[in-house]
Amino acid sequence: MSPDEDSIGALIKSTRLVVNTETLFVDAVQDLVKDEVKRHLRQKIDADPELKAEMAEAVKSLMDAKLHEAFAMLKLAKSGAKLALSLVPLETRQEMGRELVTLFEKEVDRMMEHQ
Repeated sequence: MSPDEDSIGALIKSTRLVVNTETLFVDAVQDLVKDEVKRHLRQKIDADPELKAEMAEAVKSLMDAKLHEAFAMLKLAKSGAKLALSLVPLETRQEMGRELVTLFEKEVDRMMEHQ
């Protein structure tokens, strides 16, 4: 490798380091601004009990809706799996059915362990 190529490599590495440092600084400033906005919003919410209760109810409604959406997606996945299995020959269908059951059991077990 020529000395010029080595110098170019060093220049690229130092440029990347500067860019990464600037990105780190920008990210940190953005986080500080977000924290300040959150602090200000929390102060306003805490100062108004009616607003706080209204927001709590809205968040609860949103969480309920998200849970219903997840359940609907599960039902849709189940229907999709049934449809896919109906398109496959019987022998393969039975094997795929067993594999799907095993896969879902493992996933549910894994999810339950993390709670």
